[in-house]
Parts: sequence; C-alpha cells; structure tokens
Amino acid sequence: MKERVTLTIDKDILKKVDSKINGFKVKNRSHAIELLLLKAFGANVPSKAVILAGGKGTRLRPITYEIPKALIPVHGKTLTEHLFDLLKKHGVGEIIMAVGHMKEKIIAHYTDGSKFGINLSYLEENEPLGTAGPLKLGRELLTETFIASNGDELKNIDIEEMYNLHREKSALATIALTTIDDPSMYGVARLSGSRILEFVEKPQKEEAPSNLINSGFYILEPEVINLIPDGFSLLEKDVFPKLAKMGRLFGYPFSGQWFDTGNIERYERALKEWKGIK
Repeated sequence: MKERVTLTIDKDILKKVDSKINGFKVKNRSHAIELLLLKAFGANVPSKAVILAGGKGTRLRPITYEIPKALIPVHGKTLTEHLFDLLKKHGVGEIIMAVGHMKEKIIAHYTDGSKFGINLSYLEENEPLGTAGPLKLGRELLTETFIASNGDELKNIDIEEMYNLHREKSALATIALTTIDDPSMYGVARLSGSRILEFVEKPQKEEAPSNLINSGFYILEPEVINLIPDGFSLLEKDVFPKLAKMGRLFGYPFSGQWFDTGNIERYERALKEWKGIK
C-alpha cells in the first residue's frame, strides 16, 4: 500500500532527481524518489537467493563423472561463482544452494561462502527434487520475496529493474526472459503485455508465439511455495501454469548475456563467448 506525502527538497537535488526520469525505467518524479529511497535502504532487490545446483549433469558427461556441474570451470572460475558475481553486484549477499548429486564436493569447495564474499548455506537433497522441490525444503528460510536461479546457466540481468517490475505488477512470480533466434528447443512465452499467459513447449520456429524463453532466473513470493507438490516437481510444469491461470505470472525481457551450459556444445560456446559480470 502506498501513501501520498509532501516533500520539501533543495532545487539542485530535485534537478538531479528529475534527470533520472526516462518515461520507462523511471516514469516520473515520484517514481524516481521512490526508487532512490529503496536503493538507500537496501530494499531495491530481494535479500536472499536460491541457486538450484542439485542435478547430475548427465548431458555434460564425461566432465560430470567426476566434477559436479556447480564446480565446472568457466574462465578461471566455477560456473556457480559467476552467479555469485551477479548476485553480489546487485547487493544480494545471502545465498542458499540446493545441492544433491556430489553435494559433499560442492559443500567442501564453497563452505560458508566467506571466501567468495557471501553468506552461503545449503539445502541438501537426499533424492532428486527438480527445480521446485528444493524450495519446499527451504520454506522456513524463504519467508520474504526471494530470487531463484538455475545453477547451470551464465546470465547477466539487471536484478533491480526486474524487481521493480515484480513489485509494480504485484506478481507472485516474475521470470527473466531472454531472446533467441530459434526458440524451438525451449519453452516459449506467450504474453499479454508483461503478463505471461502460457509457455508453449518446443514449438516449430515459425509457429512460436515469441522469441522469448525462460532464462532460468526468477523472483518469487513465499506464497509460491504453497503451490509446490511433495517430492520431485518442476517450477516450469507444476507451478508456473497455475500462476499463469491466476494472472500472477509475469515476464521481464532482458538484453544481457545468457548462456545455457546444459550440454557439451553449449558449454563450449559459453567458454568462447561469455564476457563475465562487470
């Protein structure tokens, strides 16, 4: 709920505030002041993030016979460290890793996260739980708006801008959407404005409703956890369709880098083209 207030501000400061207005990211003077206050109080992004790193990485064999996906090297860092860099850049310092396959190696490498400049804890899967099941394990930790990210992708997203959209739309879930030339191997978003109506799975290129696909990066409200069934479950199939029917699922298209490293060919492309978080 918002309240109207009257402020007396130095004219020179007000000019600086007005310089932020662009009609899109910053709509007007009131919006500019609100965003600046959110940033000042550290409320411009969620405070917690979950990295989903429990998978076996079967499509990355033989690499993953001995190395879990979370420890695969990319430009002198592990795959997961690049996600740490993204989250730290935007002030998200409390990170939870959902781990399963080779979890002992992952925990031994990252420990409490202090050497990477983060506060790191773990959700340990005793059996595969998919992309949604681990969030149910963390119900007691995830009591406020939080980020969830697949652990096998490299991405550079303006989390602050994404969170602003999430708040403005009163979304229960917001998905970062990336654009690709041929979306036929992915779930493709059908949108009305920024509201996601559905995902069309692996359509023919010429029949795709858009070129926007799920990038594996989400902002979620804790109420979403109530929609997750017990055991193995997927956000994409078991949760997001329910939210779409409720009209509470939104998409945030972004233009930053995105690489899916889920198989050998895509991993090799990421090694060649990923430019890191700056």
